[in-house]
Amino acid sequence: MSNLTGKTALITGASRGIGRATALALAKSGAQVLIHYSSARNEADAVVEDIRKAGGRAEKLGVDLGTPTGPHELAKQVRTIIGDRLDILVANAGISKAASIEETTIEDFDQLFAVNVRAPYFLVQQLLATMCSGSTIIFTSSLAARAAVGNLSAYAATKGAIDTLVKHLAASLGTRGIRVNAVAPGVVETDMSNFTKAEEGRNLTLGMQALKRIAQPDDIAGAVAFLASDEARWITGDTLRVDGGSKL
Repeated sequence: MSNLTGKTALITGASRGIGRATALALAKSGAQVLIHYSSARNEADAVVEDIRKAGGRAEKLGVDLGTPTGPHELAKQVRTIIGDRLDILVANAGISKAASIEETTIEDFDQLFAVNVRAPYFLVQQLLATMCSGSTIIFTSSLAARAAVGNLSAYAATKGAIDTLVKHLAASLGTRGIRVNAVAPGVVETDMSNFTKAEEGRNLTLGMQALKRIAQPDDIAGAVAFLASDEARWITGDTLRVDGGSKL
């Protein structure tokens, strides 16, 4: 288990799924974690309670990152709690929309980019003053950024943008000693992938993976915890595929 004792971490979209699992993993490793949520307040409360019961430190922060000022509001709240030092930023919050090109609306497209790209970009901008040498930023990308999976063209474009941001931010922030990476999950059994609950969806998923089981949020959280740790100190500008060998 990586030692993150004394570290502070913000995980966006941490009330459920991969974000929740990541928050629990970082807290178990010793980090103080800030649990961001958009609307799932009760679920965020449950994550905080689980962490505190295990002896960890956690706080929750509710902000809608789909608004233009959302990242600025969240950064302000974060600074109020942690002061001038943030060691780990996990930009995990995201939304998805399965639709063909014909069915995709301008509103859908804009909202996808607002939450999945604009929000993490400006959250990084607003929190840079709290990050120093040794800090790390971890984005959530997707298998959809490199392979055609379902009717996800607009969503996939947002994750392609994230992969590009990883490289540019890593190059820009490397002189400050700040590492920037991403994890790219395949299909994970979360609320965003409800189709895995049906036999057809499970068979479709298993058919494109080398490892024949459906991924759980913990499978991704472990990779995030690794990238957040000192064991990954020489990794930056990379998107780590955590997809069970999907679309090889």
